[in-house]
Amino acid sequence: MADREFQGGCLCGQVRFRFWGKTINTGVCHCRICQKAMGAPYFARVLVAMDQSKISGEVAAFNSSASLERLFCPRCGTRIGTRWNEGEPVMGFALAALDDPNAKPPRFHIWTSSKLDWVCLDDGLPQFETEPGL
Repeated sequence: MADREFQGGCLCGQVRFRFWGKTINTGVCHCRICQKAMGAPYFARVLVAMDQSKISGEVAAFNSSASLERLFCPRCGTRIGTRWNEGEPVMGFALAALDDPNAKPPRFHIWTSSKLDWVCLDDGLPQFETEPGL
């Protein structure tokens, strides 16, 4: 059986991405860096091996740390995801940017120690105060 392929893209359609194969994990990050970078209370993302993903169209990048680049569409500003610059080559794609955002539901919450007080986590998923190394 062939691996399922997932696709997504930005608001204006200039950037498209796809990934396939086994995902590393799917979760929601509540750290302050993700909050600021996304302009949202958290970042829901799926992690995949870099060689199991492809991005087409022009993307811009911002290094939010020495090891992490944030990718976005320079035309419409849609946040596409993240790319790790250290260790294993890994991509993190924004779940909300998937064509079917329900296709890869999150399995956990990380950095809940930085969760905004007005965010209520009642989905029954495991919660970790920091990065558990999933």
